[in-house]
Amino acid sequence: MKVSIITVTYNSETFLEQTIRSVIDQTYTNIEYIIIDGASTDKTIQIINKFKNKIQHFISEKDDGIYDALNKGIALATGDIIGVLHSDDFYANNSVIQNVVKTINETHSDALYANLHYVDKMNTNKFIRNWNSGKYSQGNFLYGWMPPHPTFFAKKELYKKFGSFNLDFKTSADYELMLRFIHKHKIKLAYLNEFIIKMRVGGQSNANINNRVIANLEDRKAWEVNELKPKFYTLWLKPLRKIKQFF
Repeated sequence: MKVSIITVTYNSETFLEQTIRSVIDQTYTNIEYIIIDGASTDKTIQIINKFKNKIQHFISEKDDGIYDALNKGIALATGDIIGVLHSDDFYANNSVIQNVVKTINETHSDALYANLHYVDKMNTNKFIRNWNSGKYSQGNFLYGWMPPHPTFFAKKELYKKFGSFNLDFKTSADYELMLRFIHKHKIKLAYLNEFIIKMRVGGQSNANINNRVIANLEDRKAWEVNELKPKFYTLWLKPLRKIKQFF
């Protein structure tokens, strides 16, 4: 199976080369790499051009944010499976994509998720949080569960059938998409019990208290737009589940 990996960039010069190398150094060879840039003004484009023979699609133009850029990447993707790797993040080892494809094939699944390490921005060997996702059971979203989106690989046909990222969401479109795919439409989901992504600390929805409040409101909206009803405790449990990731 062909795997399309999408990286969205905007003034990402600091860590981008490590991100790109973690994709092009994968042992799995049937990878389509797509980079969608938001018209960067630093050395981002210069770095991308260093690897242009390894990148199948590259666009640099103004966009309406990360989810708009991801939707552009999804529209371009010709792979059987689509994954997202953010420009500050990188794969934990060179066998990640090989193991993802093997697991999806063996389980005949529509999508897959795994575990994720939050690491120090400069010292990526220093773990800050460990997001050990655990095996999914139907209804887990009601108890505040969600998989880490950078570990989520879904077949292209799911995006065609159920839609891409909802641009009405500014910080929680990834949560809404996975809620829609997994909880609402009950896709067949596989769990790869490995830490496959190293993510530098400092995500958009967790950047400050105000952003966390906005994200919580958007989480509520995600249930509403899908005509789903959470438990009264669902959206309180979602941030509380993160506490154990520090231990």
